[in-house]
Amino acid sequence: MIGASTIRKEGRGKVMGSARYTDDVELPGCLLGMTVRSRCARGVLKGITFLEGVHWDEITVVTAADIPGKNFVAGHVDDQPFLVPVGGVIAHAEQPVLLLAHADRSVAEKARRLVKLEVEELPPLLDIEEALACARVIHGERNVLKEIRIAKGDPEPVWAGAAHVIEGVYRTGAQEQLYLEPNVMIGTVERGPGGLEVTVSGSLQCPYYVHDAMKQLFGIPGEQVRVVALEMGGAFGGKEDYPSVIAGHAALLALKSGRPVKIAYDREEDMAATTKRHPSRTRIRSAFDAQGRLLALDIDFALDGGAFTTLSPVVLSRGALHAAGVYRCPHVRILARAVATNTPPCGAFRGFGAPQSLFAIERHMDVCALRMGMDPVDLRRLNFLHQGDTMATGQLMRDEPGLDGLMDRAMEEIHYRELQKAYAVRNAWDDPVKRGVGLSVFMHGCGFTGSGEATMASVAGVEGKKDGTVAILAASTEMGQGKNTVFCQIVAETLGLPVDMVDMAEVDTKFVPNSGPTVASRSTMVVGRILEDAARGLRLALVQGGFLAEPYTPAGFREAMRTAHGRLGSLKTYGQYRANPGFAWDDKTYQGDAYPNFSWACYAAAVAVDLVTFEVKVEDFATVQEVGRVVNPTLATGQIQGGVAQGIGWGLWEEVTFREGRMANNQLTNYIIPTSADLPHIRVAFVEGGSPFGPGGAKGIGELPMDGPGPALLNALRDALGDLRLDEVPMTPERILNRLEEARHA
Repeated sequence: MIGASTIRKEGRGKVMGSARYTDDVELPGCLLGMTVRSRCARGVLKGITFLEGVHWDEITVVTAADIPGKNFVAGHVDDQPFLVPVGGVIAHAEQPVLLLAHADRSVAEKARRLVKLEVEELPPLLDIEEALACARVIHGERNVLKEIRIAKGDPEPVWAGAAHVIEGVYRTGAQEQLYLEPNVMIGTVERGPGGLEVTVSGSLQCPYYVHDAMKQLFGIPGEQVRVVALEMGGAFGGKEDYPSVIAGHAALLALKSGRPVKIAYDREEDMAATTKRHPSRTRIRSAFDAQGRLLALDIDFALDGGAFTTLSPVVLSRGALHAAGVYRCPHVRILARAVATNTPPCGAFRGFGAPQSLFAIERHMDVCALRMGMDPVDLRRLNFLHQGDTMATGQLMRDEPGLDGLMDRAMEEIHYRELQKAYAVRNAWDDPVKRGVGLSVFMHGCGFTGSGEATMASVAGVEGKKDGTVAILAASTEMGQGKNTVFCQIVAETLGLPVDMVDMAEVDTKFVPNSGPTVASRSTMVVGRILEDAARGLRLALVQGGFLAEPYTPAGFREAMRTAHGRLGSLKTYGQYRANPGFAWDDKTYQGDAYPNFSWACYAAAVAVDLVTFEVKVEDFATVQEVGRVVNPTLATGQIQGGVAQGIGWGLWEEVTFREGRMANNQLTNYIIPTSADLPHIRVAFVEGGSPFGPGGAKGIGELPMDGPGPALLNALRDALGDLRLDEVPMTPERILNRLEEARHA
C-alpha cells in the first residue's frame, strides 16, 4: 500500500457534495452568535452602551463578566483574553469585546451595530522597528515576546581577515491563509451530575488545543469537555490556535442562553480578525574567503508577533533554526526575536517561520555571488552541507543530504543553463519583456523541534471492528492534505490488508487519544510511525489470542477479527511516540539535534517581467525534493503543487495592507492570490532517500513547498532585471517600479 496512489478516502463525499461541513450542521433551537470587536489598535475599554433599536431582552449577551473560569486562551503564555473586560486594555483592532446571539442572523447583526464601545484611545505600536526601538512599551520591558540565541564558534575575529564581508537586510510581509471555508464552530453546554459539560465541534486543526482551552475557560476537568473535528475546508495553520477563541465564544453563548450556538465568520471578518503569517525583518552579515567559502554568519532575525504571544515562540524557533540555510559555516551567531505590536496576533502558516528566514539566506547567497563575481550555483555548491558537517546548533549531518544532486536535477528540469544563455541574448534586445531564471536550495525540519515530540508523548491507536475491518484512532485532522488516506495506507501495509479494510474513526476527543496537533509536517512521519506500532500490536493480539494464524489472507483477518470481537468486544491497541536513540537537544542553549530529520529541496523558476506594466509572469517552475519514501505519489504531488502556488502568491502578489493596525484589504476583491490562470505547470520530482524514523521510510512533505518559491522567484527577477534591491516579498509591480527608479537614480 505504501507507494501507491490510493484514491483519497473522503474524496467522493467532497466531489459529490455529500460532505457536511460545520455550517451545514443544523441543531434544533440553535442560535447564531456574533462578535463585537474593538476598532482602535490600542486603548482602555471604559464602558459598553446598548443603543435602542432591537429588543435586547430577546438577545443573549455575554461579556467578560460572564466567564466562569479563566479569561485567557490557553497557550504558551496566558496573555490573550477571550473578551476584554471593562477597564481592561485593548491590545489590537478586531479584539473581541462582547458576544451576541439570536435565532435570526439579521437581528443579531443589527444588534451588533447598536453596541457602542467607550474607549480611551492610546497611541499604537505598529511595526517591528518601532517595537525593537521601544518607541512605546506595550509588552514586558522591551516589547519582546520571545528571544532565542544560537551560537557556533565566534564570528567576531573573522570579519577583519575575510576577503569579503557582505551585508543585507530582507523583509517579508504578512500573508492570509485564505482557506476555502472560513472559521465556524458550534458550542453546546449542559449541566450534568458533575457540573458543566461542554461540547464544541467545528472546523479545527488541533482538537486537544481546543480541549485545553475549554478546560481553562470553564474551569472544569478534561472529562467534562468534548471536542469534535468536523469536515474541514482547508487550514494551512490558520485553524491551529484560533479555533480555541471562537469555540470559547460559542460555548460561552451556549452557557448563557441554554441553547446550542453556532458562530460562522464571513470572509471579511475571518480575514480581518484571525491570524496571519508573521511579517519579518532579517539582517545578515556574512564573511567569505577569496575562493568564496563561507567563514562566518551573523543573523538578526525578527518577527512581528502582533498583540499577544500565541504561537510566536515556536514560529520564531523554527525560523531561527532554518536561518543559516543549507550551508556549512564554522562561525554562526543567530539572534532571533519575536516582538509585540498592536496588530492582530500572528500565528501558524505553512512553513511556520522557515519561509521568512530561508527567504533571507537564499536571497543573500545570490547577492553575495553577485558581489564576489561568482555564479550563484557555484557559490552554493562550494558551501553546501555534507555528511559529517555540523549545522548552527552543532547537529551532526549523519547522512548525506545530496544537495548537489538535487540542484543538478532541478537545473536539468528547467533547462537552467540553456535559459540563462538565451535570456542573456534576448534581454539585450529592445523588448520591454525581460526574462530570468533563478533557484533556491533549502530544507525543512520534520516534526516538532528538539524535545517537543518527547514532551508531547503522542498516542494513537487502532480498533478492530465488529465487521472485521479496522478503524484508526487518532486526533490528527484531515484538512485536505490527505492524512485520512495516508494513515490508512500505513496501517493497511502493516497489517497486510487492502486499504478499503481500514478507515478513520471520527476525530472526537471522547473516543480518540491525543496524537498531537496536526502541524509541523509530523502527521505522516511521527503519528504514522506510532500507528505502525499500534497496528503491529493488533496483529500480535489476534495471533497470541489464537484468533489468527500467520500467514493470513484479508478474508482470514476479517474472520479472525469478527470472532475476536464476538468473544472479547471491541479490541483496541495503542502506540506511543518513542524518542530517537542517540539524539539530544538542549532547549536552553539551543544546541544539539534540532530535528530528527530534514526534507531537502531545490526549486527553480523562470520568469518574464513586462517593463511597461511591471507585471511578472512565472513561465516555468520545477521542484525536486528528497522527502524519504513517498507514501502516496498523487497526494504528495498535490501537496507540492498547492504549496508552491501559495509560495508564488507570497512572493509576488499577496500583500496584507494594514492601516492603523486594521487589515484594509480583507476581501477577495482586493487581496490578490494566484488563480490557475496565473500559474505555470508546476513540475514535481521526488528523490527517495528514505528515513529510519518514519513509516516505510517517509518524512514530512507539507511545509517544504512554501519555503522555496519566494527566493527562487526573486533570484530569477534579479537575473532578468540586473542588480536591483530585490530584498522583499511580495515583490509587487509597484515595488519593482520603485526599485528600478531607485537604481536609475543611484
